[in-house]
Amino acid sequence: MSSDHRQGKLRLDLVDVRGDKIGGKADVLLRHQVLTHSPRFNGLDASKRIIIESLHGVPQGLYMLEVDPAAYLPVNQFVTIEASGFTDKRIVFPIDPKKVVSVNFPGFADLPDQLRKLLQNSNTVFSFEGKRGAALYNAKTFDDLRKACLLNITAKCAATRLSNGKTVLPYIQKIRELRGERFFADVTRELREETKNSVTEDVFKPAPDTLHTPPIGFEKAGSWKTLDQYGNLQLTFFVKGDEWVADIDIDDAAGIEHLFQVLDHKITGSHTHPYAIHEILIARQEIDPGYSFEV
Repeated sequence: MSSDHRQGKLRLDLVDVRGDKIGGKADVLLRHQVLTHSPRFNGLDASKRIIIESLHGVPQGLYMLEVDPAAYLPVNQFVTIEASGFTDKRIVFPIDPKKVVSVNFPGFADLPDQLRKLLQNSNTVFSFEGKRGAALYNAKTFDDLRKACLLNITAKCAATRLSNGKTVLPYIQKIRELRGERFFADVTRELREETKNSVTEDVFKPAPDTLHTPPIGFEKAGSWKTLDQYGNLQLTFFVKGDEWVADIDIDDAAGIEHLFQVLDHKITGSHTHPYAIHEILIARQEIDPGYSFEV
């Protein structure tokens, strides 16, 4: 088919989860779904609007579009090219955790009041015993993944309102252990009861707890997760006498693959990464954990 039949034009805006141009270079591949036409463009400037011309338009305008930026995960989407004029496409890209050079975290004084209070109360965090407040937050071994996890989960807890009108975060009293994808904390019994009661308000639903191991001496006391399609907050409770502990995590439920339409073979091992949770919270739930990336 001659080029005279290719009058379609595609105009691409490549942005991050905050809506800013991603910058850097990007490779673009279009595969026509019927005809033999697969133009490829390498090293395009992603800081500007990208224009691709000489494409087939409707009624034969269906392409599979693949975009692979330098510092973000590659995305593929179907696009139908109009017969004439520009077809505009805005694509949101999640960060590639492997390409993050550094993370811009807020200082301790700039954290939300409730999070500062929680850190001030947490003086027996596993492997950080004796440190609390700013000393804990600024400890050299308090690495970026733990810090990102802490900010992700507490931001989500502060945005999750129970049936009594209060949010989850004030019920978290003291952090026991902080990992890269979850943390264990002393909580009140009231949090467990209000979480259970919030099922009728469609805030939480019961969830399996088979993968959650109780601390020594504690028994399982139920698990619930929010009804979000992506980025569910899960609270798994354990009890010993009057002591209550919660295993708190955010499950992305394959959100990176489906929410952003990321090429799944490119994300092995990255979908539970706290940086991936950061992207889901901002893009899907308008919850900003308060930190950003340098790539």
